[in-house]
Amino acid sequence: MSGRPEILFPLFGELTSLDGVGPKTACMMGQIGIEKPRDLIFTLPQSGVDRRRRTTLRDAGPGEVVTVEVEIGPHDPPRSPARPYRVQVQDAQTAFDLVFFHARGDFLRRQMPEGARRVVSGKIDIFDGRAQMVHPDHIVQCDEAGTIPEFEPVYPLTAGVTLKTMTRAVHGALSRLPDLPEWIDPALRAREGWPGWRMAVEAAHAPLGPRELSPTAPPRQRLAYDELLAHQLTLALARQSLRHGKGRASAGDGRLRDKVLSALPYTPTGAQTRAIAEIGADMAASRRMNRLLQGDVGAGKTLVAFMSLLIAVEAGGQGVMMAPTEILARQHLASLRPLAETAGVVLEILTGRDKGTERAAKLGALAAGEIQVLVGTHAVFQKDVIFRDLRLAIVDEQHRFGVAQRMELSAKGRGADVLVMTATPIPRSLALASYGDMDISVLDEKPPGRTPVKTALISVGRLDEVTDHLARALSEGRQAYWVCPLVEESEASDLTAATDRFARLRARLGEERVGLVHGQMSPVERDAAMARFQSGETGVLVATTVIEVGVDVPNASIMVIERAEGFGLAQLHQLRGRVGRGAAASTCLLVYGAPLSETGRRRLEILRETEDGFRIAEEDLAMRGAGDLIGTAQSGLPRFRIADLERQSALMALAQDDARKLLLDDPGLETARGQAARVLLWLMEQDRAIRLIQVG
Repeated sequence: MSGRPEILFPLFGELTSLDGVGPKTACMMGQIGIEKPRDLIFTLPQSGVDRRRRTTLRDAGPGEVVTVEVEIGPHDPPRSPARPYRVQVQDAQTAFDLVFFHARGDFLRRQMPEGARRVVSGKIDIFDGRAQMVHPDHIVQCDEAGTIPEFEPVYPLTAGVTLKTMTRAVHGALSRLPDLPEWIDPALRAREGWPGWRMAVEAAHAPLGPRELSPTAPPRQRLAYDELLAHQLTLALARQSLRHGKGRASAGDGRLRDKVLSALPYTPTGAQTRAIAEIGADMAASRRMNRLLQGDVGAGKTLVAFMSLLIAVEAGGQGVMMAPTEILARQHLASLRPLAETAGVVLEILTGRDKGTERAAKLGALAAGEIQVLVGTHAVFQKDVIFRDLRLAIVDEQHRFGVAQRMELSAKGRGADVLVMTATPIPRSLALASYGDMDISVLDEKPPGRTPVKTALISVGRLDEVTDHLARALSEGRQAYWVCPLVEESEASDLTAATDRFARLRARLGEERVGLVHGQMSPVERDAAMARFQSGETGVLVATTVIEVGVDVPNASIMVIERAEGFGLAQLHQLRGRVGRGAAASTCLLVYGAPLSETGRRRLEILRETEDGFRIAEEDLAMRGAGDLIGTAQSGLPRFRIADLERQSALMALAQDDARKLLLDDPGLETARGQAARVLLWLMEQDRAIRLIQVG
């Protein structure tokens, strides 16, 4: 398994080796991710044109494509270069014109001599009351009419690449299709009625009508499944190598956990208790834990995380918890500190801010095992950060991490267990796509004492009423967030919107009562503004979305989101979760600009109806699609060429079961089907998976 199997060589050659693809065209195709024949094979037609023969275009409407046999009539060359060249033609029932701009008359006369018969195909439009076909797509002699496909596939194109060039290149790539061994389980293939791989590729590129373009057409479904299976095999191999990697059994005696539980003013929810038990069982096993803890806003992930860290400490080791930003790391520190004091555990923080002797002292204490739990930003990844005995690494807000970074993190701990936490409820299909290598624990209950948040929709025209409402709330000692609109994705204009609102609110509510945080501030300024709000010095915090994740001010009971229709559902749900953390009744005011679009209204209504993050995430997926949902750029979410995560979530679950079963029966992929699966991994360019098999 040292390199790519020879059978795949033809699909991985140069694009320029294909008929009609020169260096310039190859460069243009690169713009849409087509770099070799294999990429063309997986670029399926996105629509098609019906080119079945008709006797006449008499009943065709403007914009329709018609294929018809005609007799060529007189040519009418242009009188000035700006005008088109016209050729009059007659079908069985009606006369119309073929129109050409910047045409070479001698070429057209040779191609269509007067009195000859030709089959033409193209789009009809009406000019001066007469039908015309501008630049027909096909003009052929009658005995060659069979070369015009009855249903012509249309491919995604890019500047400088015509459909003709693209179609020719695809045909070139298809002529190189090898016969590959079957990697799909025979029983599954029979049950689904899927064709073999080569047949599926050929059929997907030769649709007979619109039905064959649907994701549910068997050839397309089979190819989507291949893609998902390769992806899930990669994740399953990653999971297998993590588990084979030497883990350490960390079983605690419960003494520290009991201290914390008996000091809590409430009883943990059933979901928290279940998650703690699942994590405890994983940590006590000798293989490495690789688990995702998924909890809705305010479901109590902090307690579960801390209990897990205590297991590591009870077992004589250390734990680390890593957050994506300094604000969050400090917040974890603040929420964990009272628990750590109850348990009598030494807790410290390490961020990019620690310098010089202070940093050196912390690193020394960490290496000596004196610091039992470390909280920090990605600074805890640096080379000189050495633990005496790291048993558990917790990563918060996972979606900024892909599978590759997870592998790196686990390498740091020489066998450390890994727990990943996310506050973004993720629909099942996406959870499988991003975290198929992990076991998943879900917190789907709210801890007692959290008050439901009342959500109301208010139009921009009533902003004065909102400000009056705030003034009353402040006089009662309550606090509020005011989130400013997202402006054209630009930090500078977001800032203008925020400073503008800040000035107006200060004028109305008093200079000292209003604070401001935005993305352009230095971390020190931002932390200072947050601290003033947390201590109750300021009553209203005006912010851009920097407060989205994890900030905890129990006394804040009002959330105003300006131009809420511009935010995604998941983002609005996260923002709303910043209030309702204390005993006071909380409200979230979604301020919208009229008129609202249909999707804008639907989005805001879903929020008003429910506080269930999982339901909101499913709706968001249905409305926006997978890439937008968690921001593809930083989501670690795979990009599929054929599979569609929204519509084919059931296929993803099937692929996960299949991949795990295959590796259970054949961990080294040595059987005939295992060898075929290796070919699939090479075909789908899952090089990381291939390295894992070689290492394994």
